Amino acid sequence: MSTATASSPASPVPPNPSAPSTRLGRPLPWRVRFAFLSLIWGFSFLFMKVGNEGLAPFQVTFGRLLFGTAVLAVAMAVKRERLPHGARTWGHLAVAGFFLNALPFSLFAYSELTIPSTLAGICNATSPLWGMALSLVALSEDRPTRVRVAGLGLGFLGVLTVLGAWQGFHGLDASGTAMALLASLSYPVGWIYVRRTLAGSGESHLSLTGGQLLLATVQLAVVTPLFTSLPGHLSVLPLLAVAALGALGTGVAMLVQYGLVAEVGPTTAQMVTYFVPIIATAAGVAVLGERLTWSTPVGAVVVLAGAALTRARRPAHRTVPEPAAPEATEAPAVPVATEAPAVPVAAEAQAVQVATDALEVPETTGPAPRTSQVAGA
Repeated sequence: MSTATASSPASPVPPNPSAPSTRLGRPLPWRVRFAFLSLIWGFSFLFMKVGNEGLAPFQVTFGRLLFGTAVLAVAMAVKRERLPHGARTWGHLAVAGFFLNALPFSLFAYSELTIPSTLAGICNATSPLWGMALSLVALSEDRPTRVRVAGLGLGFLGVLTVLGAWQGFHGLDASGTAMALLASLSYPVGWIYVRRTLAGSGESHLSLTGGQLLLATVQLAVVTPLFTSLPGHLSVLPLLAVAALGALGTGVAMLVQYGLVAEVGPTTAQMVTYFVPIIATAAGVAVLGERLTWSTPVGAVVVLAGAALTRARRPAHRTVPEPAAPEATEAPAVPVATEAPAVPVAAEAQAVQVATDALEVPETTGPAPRTSQVAGA
């Protein structure tokens, strides 16, 4: 996530040309694009489950990256964007593509061989919790607060609730769950790396994301033949699921995400994170007939509440003006030298917000636009 060049405070930007448009050439209302993004990211876990029915997990991931890269290639051609320059940039993008795309996509696909898509979607929602924990160590400008630390603890309590810790994790596949949680951990590792290495590269976010997905696709193209073989029979439904997963859940989702961040800012755009596990759970139960116990939705709500608290910002302190002196009734008062105005702390709080925004993105992640990184599926 899902996905981190130099971050700066969001500023008014013209409607993003990559956003879905009406016949009049104007972008669709941002609420429509927000709902669309929530749906395609929420259904990504269903698409992976269906893809696994006819293909190996590595093949599902390779197809996902291939279709996603193709969509971004078309977008770059339309906008006449070029791929990044410089061997150093490509080296950093290779690492970013591994941690933000190749590794988590593969782990989620393998996890869904043994766990339901609903659980995978909820595990994906723990990325902000991992990001909060890692940022306290890796980002010196990210200062912990009591509320955010409480959110971290609450979020992981929600994870234990989802997993049914009081029952000894009975009936839970440990390896599949561990892979889903490791996939969620991989995202903030990648975001921190990108923030430290690609900030201020001068390349556009579309160019960097295209290069990152291309390298992740190459990585899977090398790995997949080593561990899988072509299936004897190809079913249409798994192929369509992988195509939708890549073209919509990865390629189009990134373009829509950037448009939302540019138009409504990262704070509003990142709210999509709270809808993804809800939609993933609803899709798994309604479409795939997955069993749902009471602890899953209750734990998911606790996880989301904890994630929301980890994003709480340090309040800006305001200087309270001194009450005005009473007017002199007899003689004009001697002017008193006033102190220099206090430096507003809001700028510091804003800097902390920008630093932590880079740690919040959903699963289809690439380098963030220059506004901020958003969380996704």
